[in-house]
Amino acid sequence: MNADGSINKGLHVGILFLIIAVLYVLSPVDLVPDVFLGPGFLDDAALVYILWRAYKNLKTARRAREHFARQGRQAGPDAAGGAAAARPPHDVLGVSPGASREEIRKAYVRLAHQYHPDRVQHLGEEFRILAEEKFKEIQAAYQELSARAS
Repeated sequence: MNADGSINKGLHVGILFLIIAVLYVLSPVDLVPDVFLGPGFLDDAALVYILWRAYKNLKTARRAREHFARQGRQAGPDAAGGAAAARPPHDVLGVSPGASREEIRKAYVRLAHQYHPDRVQHLGEEFRILAEEKFKEIQAAYQELSARAS
């Protein structure tokens, strides 16, 4: 159960995938009969692998949703880039105000890699838009700090 008393949906999906995999492996109906020892088990293994990958993708999507929800709460109500949401560039990059140029660059590269919109493209349009907004905020902070340092 989650903190709010709701049942963990990911757990149910995982159990459902596991049941489907076990039923298919034990089922007498196969794409390739299990009489052929080598190729007979390949379709079983392929289905189990496909179900495992689907479950992992669901878990990744759930984690990403939770992560972006946490980031949205930390950034405040105007996290979409309004004037009220403007945070100091050092806070955006997670460096101290006296950080060296190299520390700023490393923080930028790490955050740009983490929040690049292409990394969440497979999770849907909503996540891509959120990542794009965060990525733009990171770029603006880096540009401002780079201009100050020059």
